[in-house]
Amino acid sequence: MRKKGKTQNPVQLKDVVLRSIADKKGKNVVCLNMTRIAGSICDYFIICEGDSSVQVGTIAKAVEKGIHEATGEHAYHKEGYSNAEWILLDYVDIVVHVFQPHVRGFYNLESLWADAENEEIAKEREYKHV
Repeated sequence: MRKKGKTQNPVQLKDVVLRSIADKKGKNVVCLNMTRIAGSICDYFIICEGDSSVQVGTIAKAVEKGIHEATGEHAYHKEGYSNAEWILLDYVDIVVHVFQPHVRGFYNLESLWADAENEEIAKEREYKHV
C-alpha cells in the first residue's frame, strides 16, 4: 500500500538528494530505480556512506535541509540519528539510506533489491556542474 503525501516529482527530489549528498562528500552513492518492481515501497532507494557517525549525520541533515529548501517538505519518517550508523529518511517516493561502511556491508541493501535498476551516479565534481 502506497503512503499518502506525495507532492513532488520523484526525479526532482532525487536530484536534490544527490546534490545534498555530494555537497557533504558522501561516498559510494547508489540510486536504485524501483519503479519497475511490482509492489515496491518507493520509486527510488538512494544509498550512500560516510566515514564516521559525524559525517553520516551531516549528510542526512544536508538531505533534509536540501529537500526542505527545495520543496518545503519534511521526511515522512526518519530514524537512526541517535547512533548515526544507519540513518533512514523516508520521503514517500524516495527512501534515503546513509550508512557507515561496516553497517552498509553487513545489510547489503543493494543485493536485497538486486532486481532494481542501478542508475549511474556522476562523480561528485561532475554532478555539481550538471
